[in-house]
Formats: sequence, C-alpha cells, structure tokens
Amino acid sequence: MAPEPEDELNEKNPRPLDEDDIALLKTYGLGPYSTSIKKTEKEIKEMAKKVNDLCGIKESDTGLAAPSQWDLVSDKQMMQEEQPLQVARCTKIINPNTEDAKYIINVKQIAKFVVGLGDKVSPTDIEEGMRVGVDRNKYQIQIPLPPKIDPSVTMMTVEEKPDVTYNDVGGCKEQIEKMREVVELPMLHPEKFVKLGIDPPKGVLCYGPPGTGKTLLARAVANRTDACFIRVIGSELVQKYVGEGARMVRELFQMARSKKACIVFFDEVDAIGGARFDDGVGGDNEVQRTMLEIVNQLDGFDARGNIKVLMATNRPDTLDPALLRPGRLDRKVEFGLPDLESRTQIFKIHTRTMNCERDVRFELLARLCPNSTGADIRSVCTEAGMYAIRARRKTVTEKDFLDAVNKVIKGYQKFSATPKYMVYN
Repeated sequence: MAPEPEDELNEKNPRPLDEDDIALLKTYGLGPYSTSIKKTEKEIKEMAKKVNDLCGIKESDTGLAAPSQWDLVSDKQMMQEEQPLQVARCTKIINPNTEDAKYIINVKQIAKFVVGLGDKVSPTDIEEGMRVGVDRNKYQIQIPLPPKIDPSVTMMTVEEKPDVTYNDVGGCKEQIEKMREVVELPMLHPEKFVKLGIDPPKGVLCYGPPGTGKTLLARAVANRTDACFIRVIGSELVQKYVGEGARMVRELFQMARSKKACIVFFDEVDAIGGARFDDGVGGDNEVQRTMLEIVNQLDGFDARGNIKVLMATNRPDTLDPALLRPGRLDRKVEFGLPDLESRTQIFKIHTRTMNCERDVRFELLARLCPNSTGADIRSVCTEAGMYAIRARRKTVTEKDFLDAVNKVIKGYQKFSATPKYMVYN
C-alpha cells in the first residue's frame, strides 16, 4: 500500500518538540533519586566554594591552605630535589629601582658576586646590608633572611609576666617611687618630658646587701609594664672565645631596639662590670671587652632608642666608673636594710597566705629581728611553718615565730651578709 503524501511531509519536516516532550526525554534513564542527588551535589559544591573562600582569608593570614588541599608527598619530593641555599650578605645594589638592577653579594669565605634576583623575590624585599639566601649555581637571590640574632639572646626575653606586684615588695616605698619615675613615667607620659625639653633618665643601678629586694622589684616592674622585658644574668655574658660576649651584648641591644619599648635588666652586673685592671696574665681581658661593649651600647655612637636599663648588684664598689657615670646609669637607688615599720610590713606580706593565729604581734617580731633583710624575714616565716608542721598543728602560733627568730636570726648570725656589706660602703 502506497504511503500517503501527508505522512511523507511529516517525515521530511518533523514537528518540533515542545517543553513537555523535552522534559519527558530528560527523564529517560534516570533513577528515582537522580534529581535530588544532583541538587545535593550542587549544594555541596557551593558550600565547598564558600568554605574555600573563608579558608582563603585564613590562608593569607597564616600562609597555610586548608589541610584537605595539602599534598605532603609531592611537597616532600620537591623539597628533596631542591638545592639548599647559601647564606650571603647583599652589600650594594647597582641601579636600584630600575629594570636591570644588579646586586653585589658577599658569600663568606668564597667570593663576591654581582647577581640578579630569583623568580620568587621582588626588588622591594631586598635592601643593602641584608642577609639573603642564594642558590648554589647562579648565586641568584632567592629569599631575604632576618637579621642574625643568637638563640641564646632571644631566650633572655621574659615571655610570661611574673606574679610579683608592687604590693609584694615590702618597705621599699622610696625605691619603688624612684624606679617608677624612671621606667613608667616616660612610657605613660612622654609629653611631659617633651614640654620641658629634657630626656628621661635611661638607666638605674639598684645596689644594696643581698636579700633586700633588688631582683624582686625588677620582677614587679616586669609585671607592671607592657614593654618587652629582657633579663640578663651577668655571668651569661662571660664566654669562652674572644669577642663572643661583646657580640652577644650587641645582638641583645639590636633585638631591644627592634621593639617599641624595652627594659633590659642586668642581674649580678659585677660579674662583667668590674673595674679594669691588668693582672699580667690576660685572664680578665675578655670580661673587660664585654663590659666595654655594654658601656658603648649604653651611651655610645648609636642612638639608644626607647630602651631602659636596670642593673642590680650587691658590690657597687667593684664596678667600673665608666659604667656608673650619668648618661649611662642616671639613677643609683640604694636598697638599705628595712626599718621597723618596713620589717612589720614584710612580715605581714609573707604571712598573708599562711594560716596564722589572730593575735600574732608582728611589730614585736620585727623588733626581735634587727639588721635583718627581707630574705631573712621570709626564712623566719618558713621556719615558723616548719615548727607548726612538726607539732602537727594546722595554724602557726606566735611561739613558733619566736622560736624561728631564735633559730634563723640568732643562730645563723655568722652567715649574715649584712656586716660584710657595711664594710664595702
């Protein structure tokens, strides 16, 4: 049977599909949950993009991508293939701020080279006199390095604030006042000094017999100020090799200058600050070099910056006159033996946390401890506690204190450092 002409027309020009037909065709081969799965996948992609955007903010802060994007294996392989860099110093820049800028570098014990920059460094990163990392083939500068500061110097910075406040320093009202004038006033009210047109005092020497609270007051200062606090013990700067101690002092002050405000506390400064003399053997030369470097840093050619220097010693008579002159150490604060009222106050400070009976007469105890230091009184309080523990009591009585005074103050008289100190002064 011959086909009809109308059907022939339909085969040649098929009727276009409408929207319903297209929607029906799209459903062919799809499972029952295909659309919901696709929708969920889309939502997951959007959420991942959002998370990545947020991580990107974090990445710019910390320099780390999200852990899901880490590829530790390839990183490890890349690091193994990389050549280690050499440390050099960029001594001069030729044609700076131009396209063909060149850099003169000095590699220690090898030679000087004129080199270009690596791909990962921009010209603004490199300055004259900077330490840089260079590759071993073309000696191109690959990375700027921070200034070299010895780790032992960095460790001297006090990170955690001590828990000692000015209230814990008994009987040193005048000394605390002098110390706060030097340390806190220039930091809190610099405009007062600018108006008067004077420079604030820069250094304090605390001297007095052992146990009178010199280091304790320095700890209270560290607790009080927000400035960077660096604590150096004199004997740490005494080194084996020539020039090492002086280098440490230089790096110490270099680190201090990089901070906004800094307090450097030299404890037991007589270990390095002794008066210069020639013993004929040359044994003390290195110590004297270290001391001269400190003298130079305190008031030498370079500006000192916002650095306050505190020093503590119990032998002020042995110190070098060059170290003690005004301009280096402007204030000398003597920590004398506490008087009766101060001793009573020190007793109250040390018994603040102790379980004592109510009617302990601290003034009487203070009268029984003439010429004693704060450390002696603390020892008396500890010993009184020991008497109470021996008697298996939970509170300390006045009798315990009296026994402790007899034992510590009277019994240990020959070990007291006070009479010896009186001879030096």
